[in-house]
Amino acid sequence: MNPLKRLQEFGQSVWYDNIERKMLRSGELAGMIKDDGLRGITSNPTIFEKAIAASQDYDESLARFSRGVDKPDVREAFFSLAIEDIQAAADLLKPVYEASHGQDGMVSLEVSPDLAYDTDATVTEALSLWKRVGRANLMIKVPATREGVVAFEKLISEGLNVNVTLLFSVERYKEVTEAYLAGLDARLRRGLPVKGIASVASFFVSRVDATLDKLLDERLAKLSGAEREPLQKLQGKIAIANAKVAYEWYQHLFTSPRFDKLKQAGATPQRLLWASTGVKNPNYSDVMYIEQLIGPDTVNTVPPATYAAYKQHGRPQTTLLSGWDEAHAQLAALKTTGIDLAAITQQLEDEGVKSFAKSFDNLLAAISAKLLAFQKTNVRAAG
Repeated sequence: MNPLKRLQEFGQSVWYDNIERKMLRSGELAGMIKDDGLRGITSNPTIFEKAIAASQDYDESLARFSRGVDKPDVREAFFSLAIEDIQAAADLLKPVYEASHGQDGMVSLEVSPDLAYDTDATVTEALSLWKRVGRANLMIKVPATREGVVAFEKLISEGLNVNVTLLFSVERYKEVTEAYLAGLDARLRRGLPVKGIASVASFFVSRVDATLDKLLDERLAKLSGAEREPLQKLQGKIAIANAKVAYEWYQHLFTSPRFDKLKQAGATPQRLLWASTGVKNPNYSDVMYIEQLIGPDTVNTVPPATYAAYKQHGRPQTTLLSGWDEAHAQLAALKTTGIDLAAITQQLEDEGVKSFAKSFDNLLAAISAKLLAFQKTNVRAAG
């Protein structure tokens, strides 16, 4: 049986970390839903940059957008393109959404990354996008900056489905879960339903190892013999350990009496979603960030290359419910090296925001150039 499809047997949903117009039009996405058991889609500015700037698939829509407009709004042009794709994907995934009672079948659309440190603007844009897309299986994606977490709480209290992204630390993840409960509590106090609201916390994995392994390599270069062994044992281990400790918190919080009142009112837990699961080190298994994080009530959003690799040679089995003590021991061992994991995860959050903002700027520049070209064509045609 297809390994991707079999992951459902272990309580894990596979989402696809990619969207582009040709996969919607060609039937590729429909085939993935049918054959692989695909249960959701995530997108981000980098994904849309690659899809829109590097293809002609969106040119017809951009040409139409440019007609009769002296100075097209480039940001608005982007969102008009993105919303068309998100709506089409959401429609294809609607049967999954309905069959899963609103937990899967989701398609994520991210707010503008240049709003990552502006709570009010994030909320305003999120509410606008929610209304414009008009699909119950939309997830609005907001970054887990401190300002983003505040926005997330507000959006949950307004009844939106939300994907909180760029999570790297367990402590920030705990803040996100607190915000989720607070948002649901706020709805209950106002007499509003909490049933049917879905949320995931996108916890990034491979970027943690990619950064820490470089630091460990620097330390190892200064050591010899038996001194090297403790550090070598940590290479390629901390990202999984970090994720397992986060999952331990998930299990604790969402089975606690504190959540019970919300559960009785119809609320569902905010699932952990493993993001950044593409392997960056060629010395590691190309599916390690799937195989070591399989467990109940989780999602893994998988980039294209890793998706294909796991479909070919994945070996589904529960791995997330064991090794918690070892994970804590590995994190404690890292601390003895003098490497500050909290500082690293904050650095990764900052870099993630900057990276998405840069992709967004590049995307807007590419759209602007295309719009200008279409306007020139329109002028020549009119003349």
